[in-house]
Amino acid sequence: MNFVDELKNLKEQIKFKEKFNLDFDYDNIVISGMGGSGIVGDIIQEHYTKKPLIAIGDYGIPDFVNENTLFIGISYSGNTEETLNNIIMARERNAHILAITSGGKLSDLADYKIIIPSGLQPRSAIGYMLMPLLNTFAPVQDSVIDETYNLLESMDKSHDEMRKIALKIYENSYIPVILGAKPYKSVAYRWKTQFNENSKTFAFYNYFPELNHNDTMPLKKAYRKDEYLYFVFNSDNPRIQKRIDVTQEITGESFNVVSSPTEEYFQKLFYLIHYADYVTYELALIRNVDPTDVSTIEELKRKLA
Repeated sequence: MNFVDELKNLKEQIKFKEKFNLDFDYDNIVISGMGGSGIVGDIIQEHYTKKPLIAIGDYGIPDFVNENTLFIGISYSGNTEETLNNIIMARERNAHILAITSGGKLSDLADYKIIIPSGLQPRSAIGYMLMPLLNTFAPVQDSVIDETYNLLESMDKSHDEMRKIALKIYENSYIPVILGAKPYKSVAYRWKTQFNENSKTFAFYNYFPELNHNDTMPLKKAYRKDEYLYFVFNSDNPRIQKRIDVTQEITGESFNVVSSPTEEYFQKLFYLIHYADYVTYELALIRNVDPTDVSTIEELKRKLA
């Protein structure tokens, strides 16, 4: 499967029905993952609030992890060093060990596991890794999934808008800066990482309201500030939207607003994810770089082994 087909596969992934059938009690949830696998933990952490849930993208686990913890390891390959390290530590604390993976060592360490299709870039399997979490903890209505499928399909058929943005970035040598807000802070980070891996370009992110306590200063006065291109997601939170408007007014900076055609959470989530998929893919084509190339990361892993 070539890379553009991987992107088009996202609409099929949101129909993935697997979930964990949890027949035991637990007090808290910890999700461990890195990179393209770890982002799903960040997304669910923003969305799910019924029980304490934290996402880890590092070595080590919290002190509170014990036999009452639901510990979920997510690794597309199943061999991510940091995630395996944390799973082993959680098992030593008698936590309930769950896994979402396409195989590897992780599948052998879990008490309960969901095996997802292999053969994709980990970042291109975001739907396969996220849907089991949503299906388990925050189910989405079939009608909403169907509407989201149609929305993503329309983006697959026509993404001229995303190509124009990619061309603007390329022609002006812009560094993208993505400004998110809850519950899409993690999507802003996903944009950053897609620019990094797909387009081989630097990008940065922050989120409202936090950025109004720091980034607002350089927005007006930074050295070489014209080298940055700012993206912001439209918001249905009136206070956040006011912050966006006032920030532009007082800094003189004009943000590129990415407006979702809907404010329904699931639809907007995947719209924003897919929007970045195509911007970064188109930028890779314009720059004549291979969006699938992660050879430098693989070299790092080999030297660390």
